[in-house]
Amino acid sequence: MAPPAAAAGGGQQPRQQQQQGGFGQTITGIIRIAVFWYFASKFFSPKKPADPSHLISNLFQKGEPLDMWLYLSEHEKFNDFGNEASLVWHETNIPYATWGPESTRTLSLKYHPSEALKNNGSLYAHVFFARLGYPVDPNDPEYQPQSGFGRTYSVVTYLPKSRSEKRKSLLGNSKDDEGVEPVAMVADNAEADSKDDGPVEWVAYWKPNITINLVEDFTRYGHNAVPPNVAPYLNIEPSTGNYYPTIFFNEFWLLRDKLIAINESVTELPLNLGVGPISMMKWQLFLQIDQSFQIHRSYGSMLEGEADELKRVFLEGNPYLLVITMIVSLLHSVFDFLAFKNDIQFWNKNKSMEGLSAKSVVVSFLCQFIVFLYLLDNETSWMILASSGVGCCIEFWKIGKAMHIEIDRSGKIPMLRFRDRDSYASNKTKEYDDLAMKYLSYVLFFLVACFSVYSLMYERHKSWYSWILSSLTSCVYMFGKPSVISLFLL
Repeated sequence: MAPPAAAAGGGQQPRQQQQQGGFGQTITGIIRIAVFWYFASKFFSPKKPADPSHLISNLFQKGEPLDMWLYLSEHEKFNDFGNEASLVWHETNIPYATWGPESTRTLSLKYHPSEALKNNGSLYAHVFFARLGYPVDPNDPEYQPQSGFGRTYSVVTYLPKSRSEKRKSLLGNSKDDEGVEPVAMVADNAEADSKDDGPVEWVAYWKPNITINLVEDFTRYGHNAVPPNVAPYLNIEPSTGNYYPTIFFNEFWLLRDKLIAINESVTELPLNLGVGPISMMKWQLFLQIDQSFQIHRSYGSMLEGEADELKRVFLEGNPYLLVITMIVSLLHSVFDFLAFKNDIQFWNKNKSMEGLSAKSVVVSFLCQFIVFLYLLDNETSWMILASSGVGCCIEFWKIGKAMHIEIDRSGKIPMLRFRDRDSYASNKTKEYDDLAMKYLSYVLFFLVACFSVYSLMYERHKSWYSWILSSLTSCVYMFGKPSVISLFLL
């Protein structure tokens, strides 16, 4: 997992550029996978059998009033329905699969954890629904199996302990190190942290929000033809073969930075409860987007934690600004591709360096190579690394078009030697190029040196190597490529 960016200065600027560069592509890829998955499940799911007797259907009708009970217990199996202390929420007359003020209920409360829960214990929410007036306790004489259903949900999740800041002051300023608090970030990549910091320490985290959604699903499925994306959530009643309404605990908008660590100092925990309907399409969309996140993470095209950042954009961002950002990102990708194509075509057909700067090509390669090393040092996803690596190879290929590259085998170790082409050395392009780079280097070297000293004194880095890369990359993004400036000077 990539280490946190620096608090200010050049260490943060390259990271912001990196995130902005792949942001639009990530959103586009996730939406594409989710939409494809949804329509594939619709068009390629098994056909319904012609015989209605072979179909299963929902046991409840649309608008049917329901009663709800929510119990909190430290046991995963629950049958203590008479325990009033465990019952934290009870609602009556909730219409099933209808939209309106009467079908949505909320409750906020404070929960006081027990000593067992403070010491890595567990807590479960047991939610039960029943037809209006019917009990959910199997020991009740009026209990009917087809009238009640429920599901269990873990309110506590275990995640690797928040990793501390790995960066430090390279000058040994102990006061600065003591004044900086550890990074309050939920570590998602346990394997990576275990390699660096030894065994992983797991910590219990409290989920402050529990959103209970009843899925509006009245589809008649075949006994052996339930779509694979629905089958894991379908609750079948054994005697009739029909299914109960699906209870969906919606964690889609529960971001990881909202989780609360449970320890011995915690005396009370907030708990926000909500119940309401959700459409079949919206439910499937949430599931498919989460699956697309997992696919991207497994392929390395998304880092851990980026899914929460994307969700935060939808939660806190302006929808119009989001649409504009996606359109601009799409256009930026198209223009990048066209510029990339034209650049390759130009250098592939170019036979003369007259009027062109050979030094600018070399400097462009060095800038691209510095950015690639910076991304590699910060453990960026392989998709961004591959894109940057291809860019490095193309810039090096352009050097071969701008200069003669020879292998010198006179020494013990073969070395690459670069020699100017005749069309470049025989005209005044080389003279102007040398003059521009000479005066430009005075200014840039001074600015780079000052910025590097500032970064060393006031920022924190993993190592001297990281400091060098961070300083060089910040200068590349801040001052731009020196080759571009030199062309203006020409």
